[in-house]
Amino acid sequence: MRRLDPSVTTSGDAAGAACPYCESTDTVREHPKGPSLCRSMHYCNECEQPFEKFE
Repeated sequence: MRRLDPSVTTSGDAAGAACPYCESTDTVREHPKGPSLCRSMHYCNECEQPFEKFE
């Protein structure tokens, strides 16, 4: 049986996270996984900065 690719599936919440720079919650998840499987890439619409969130 084939296993799912962990780089495209995530158990994390698809909603935005609080921005570490300006603390805004107006953020979007750009990619479910970042450089490693425990991080996801987000973008802040308020201060226009990308950031990583640990899952």
